[in-house]
Amino acid sequence: MRSDKEMLDLILNVAKNDENVRAVIMNGSRVNPNAKKDPFQDFDIVYFVRDVEPYKRNEAFIKPFGERMIMQLPEDMIDPPADNDGHYTYLMQFLDGTRIDLALFSLEKISALTANSLTVVLLDKDNLIPELPPPSDRKYLPKEPTAKLFDDCCNEFWWVNPYVAKGLWRGELTYTKYMLDVVVRVELMKMLTWYFGIQTNFQKSPGKLGKYLKQSLDPEIWSLLENTYADSQPEHIWDSLFIMGELFRRVGRCVAEHFGFNYPEQDDRNVTSYLQHIRRLPQNAEAIY
Repeated sequence: MRSDKEMLDLILNVAKNDENVRAVIMNGSRVNPNAKKDPFQDFDIVYFVRDVEPYKRNEAFIKPFGERMIMQLPEDMIDPPADNDGHYTYLMQFLDGTRIDLALFSLEKISALTANSLTVVLLDKDNLIPELPPPSDRKYLPKEPTAKLFDDCCNEFWWVNPYVAKGLWRGELTYTKYMLDVVVRVELMKMLTWYFGIQTNFQKSPGKLGKYLKQSLDPEIWSLLENTYADSQPEHIWDSLFIMGELFRRVGRCVAEHFGFNYPEQDDRNVTSYLQHIRRLPQNAEAIY
């Protein structure tokens, strides 16, 4: 694997030798003082150029960066759809394990993109970029919920729980796992993020997809979260569903108390009772009627 210095020298040399490239910034975890450093962090790079068009699908331009394992061109894709905002991106994973996410933007986008709090200037040929404050994750800190956001989170969590139970009873594994691990879990993670915010006075980032939650959650809360991840066995999925409910209930009540909200105790009891009923039902429709 090439060293950080080798990679940064390469990124800057390509930019310095190209008159169309006028400025270079780096953002993401590599400039985050609170992010743990490791060899798999991407180099998130932006080249500001006079004209983006010559760089599109330009093999000669990207060849100097190294031998690629695989590459993705988001602006050339239809699924997921491209942003179509004029920029162009090369996501490049190299055979030596390094990775560069290189975005090319027109000069007009400098102000918008340097507003990201996790930004350092690597090159500015024309002094186009004003002095930036030291990089920090201040723009990625969790925000306090409103009463409406809290209510909507609780309602969606408990509303979708029966979908999981019905999928389990019907033996519909893919449907069940999607409802549990995508739809329901999204609401659980929202509530956990607010709870994390309370624990850290909303001055610490939980990280992308909650990857830093463990650092500030009580061991008991973290253990419950770990146990919400089930395999494909129906009984294990049932267990994880009820553990999700227990975890949501515990942190939801704490969030409600902290902000003076009302936790939906009746919805919680009603749905939990219904889930328990479905779990006891024989998987034979004729036996129900």
